[in-house]
Amino acid sequence: MSESTPASQRLAFFQNQLQNAPCAAEEPKIKTTMESMAEERQKATFDVRELTYFLDGGEKFTKIREKFMMELERDPTFRMYDMYDVTKDQIRERTMEKFRTIVHYVSAEPVPIFTMRMQTISLIDPGFWTRFGVHYGLFFGALRGSATSAQFSHWVSKGALALNGMVGCFAMTELGHGSNVAGLETTATFDEASDQFIIHTPTITATKWWIGGAAHTATHTVVFAQLIVRGKRYGTKSFVVQLRDTHTYKLMPGVNIGDIGKKMGRDGIDNGWIQFTNVRIPRTNMLMKHTKVSRAGEVKEPPMAQLTYGALIQGRVAMVVDSGNIAKKAVTIAGRYAAVRRQFSSNPHDVQETKLIDYAIHQYRLMPLLAQAYAFHFTGVETNKLYDDLMDKLESTQPDDETMGEVIDTLKETHATSAGLKAFCTWSTLNAIEACRQTLGGHGYSAYTGLATTYNDFAVHCTWEGDNTILTLQSGRYLVSCYREALAGKSQPEGVSYLNYLDSLLNLGCSVKTNEEILNFDVIQEAWGVVTANVVKKAGDDFEVSLKTGMSPEAAYEECSQARLAAAKIHSYGYIFRRFAQAVKSAPEKLQPVLTKLCLLYGLYSIEQNAGFFLQYRYFTPSQMDYVRGQVNVFCREVRQEYIPLIDAFNYSDYMINSPLGVYDGNIYEKYFDQVKRQNPVGGEHPYLPLIQSLLRRNIEDDEPLEDEDEDEE
Repeated sequence: MSESTPASQRLAFFQNQLQNAPCAAEEPKIKTTMESMAEERQKATFDVRELTYFLDGGEKFTKIREKFMMELERDPTFRMYDMYDVTKDQIRERTMEKFRTIVHYVSAEPVPIFTMRMQTISLIDPGFWTRFGVHYGLFFGALRGSATSAQFSHWVSKGALALNGMVGCFAMTELGHGSNVAGLETTATFDEASDQFIIHTPTITATKWWIGGAAHTATHTVVFAQLIVRGKRYGTKSFVVQLRDTHTYKLMPGVNIGDIGKKMGRDGIDNGWIQFTNVRIPRTNMLMKHTKVSRAGEVKEPPMAQLTYGALIQGRVAMVVDSGNIAKKAVTIAGRYAAVRRQFSSNPHDVQETKLIDYAIHQYRLMPLLAQAYAFHFTGVETNKLYDDLMDKLESTQPDDETMGEVIDTLKETHATSAGLKAFCTWSTLNAIEACRQTLGGHGYSAYTGLATTYNDFAVHCTWEGDNTILTLQSGRYLVSCYREALAGKSQPEGVSYLNYLDSLLNLGCSVKTNEEILNFDVIQEAWGVVTANVVKKAGDDFEVSLKTGMSPEAAYEECSQARLAAAKIHSYGYIFRRFAQAVKSAPEKLQPVLTKLCLLYGLYSIEQNAGFFLQYRYFTPSQMDYVRGQVNVFCREVRQEYIPLIDAFNYSDYMINSPLGVYDGNIYEKYFDQVKRQNPVGGEHPYLPLIQSLLRRNIEDDEPLEDEDEDEE
């Protein structure tokens, strides 16, 4: 191009050259956390909303739960964002504020709907759920389960149902006794002359302890005490005792109460201690649905003491359900964090760090916990149904009915099953919460991420409503009893039906022709049946050996306690897998593929964790166990692809999750930073400046510089 070429032509030439020049490759876009989360949701192979409906029991119930979540989120008394920074006294005051809001619904809503409301609240504020439940679940539940119809009507007229005129608590546990209810020391001695019972705390260990609502709230309590009539003890019975004047709130004569103070969690409950010093109550304050004491001092015991077990089962079933709900919350927080948190790079060609959820070891940490949460959910649903059916039978059956024997067998099965499941599910869920917390890395130590508080609040499930070890032993004792009955030819109920086939199961091995055939519900169920039958047989045989040495039955049961624990644990694994598999088979067809993967993962992972039993009893060969282990990793990878849609199906709002690391949109860092700044404002007055100044400005008498060591050597 010559210098004489007009400037406009030269400019056009260079523009054309630039346009036709090869372009440098565009840099790959770095995805934000929200884009990473949206990417995960596109992987769903199923309708998330349809799965939500299935989990909730239908579209109707999903919409009811969503209504509850919205109402609670908009209610200022249920604000939860700042709960991690409030004091014990502040949280207790807030808890009482919520009573006025919720008590309205007790009479305004049908029982099943109100139960759903309280289940929602238990995820948001377990402290309030417990405090409210102390009155309605324990105090009022004791009245409903142990009072005669006339007594029940009396206490309802006094305000027990409306929470108007009285607030109740439940005084069972003592400083020296918990699970051993039969060993409680508080006494209720009948005074025939005055037609009264004298409630008394004879020793310091008889002090009622851990009594929720006692410290500052309750006006009345149901006291569990040893019934004594004419010098004879008749065991532990329940009595209604007034604690405070309902107008002045002063303690009644002979009643001493105090606060037991700071706890590991659930500080919204004012747990207290109670001592009674010869407190007199009318004879009719003894709850006499089962045991009766007449004006003349005649004691009439129930024909079948087992009928009183029903009241114990409800709380245990509720904790199986709560285990599933809390487990779902924990895996939601951990899973959403893992889906957007990036750390290191597993591929040198990637321009962005790798998501935690894409690491095989992280999948192994999280995917089985997700499968377990689903398993516990479906188990809770079925256990609830069993309990409802049992209570219907108990209400409609009279002691002289021909079907009473069958009802008693159902009661025993449900009692033992609920005991074992309560222990197994609460232990497992507590461990799952901690495992999820640790997957958050260093951030898991922050209270704001939610899991530390969740752990502290949930831990009590392992020791209240029956210590887990004791309940597991009770379940193991039932299994030994069933085993002995099966040997004698008595047919066993569905929950332990494997004991009906001992001859064919005990020496059975896996008969599949190819390893792939192991990936079948029937094979896995058979595997658990074989191993459980053998483990229960071991406990039963140990019991028989101890009896033959001359031990009493109680001593023999104690001697085989470890075998009973193992039997109950393995039985629970198999029971939960069966419930999960049944739920998958009943699911809508389009949901079955993804739920089948989850159920197989739960079954295979559980087998892997108990591999010793399956090898010991030779159901699986070592090579088959290697295949099982390998398939656990395969299913972890497959479930990982839909982890986020699977936890979205739980339908927990950000308000319910209450963790910046578990927010739906994935914007974890901004939400986390915002919460830290909101709860800990920058620029305020220094909280302990004088202490720092006095430290830095103190006079040091001996401020001679240290001598050089080299100079000393010279």
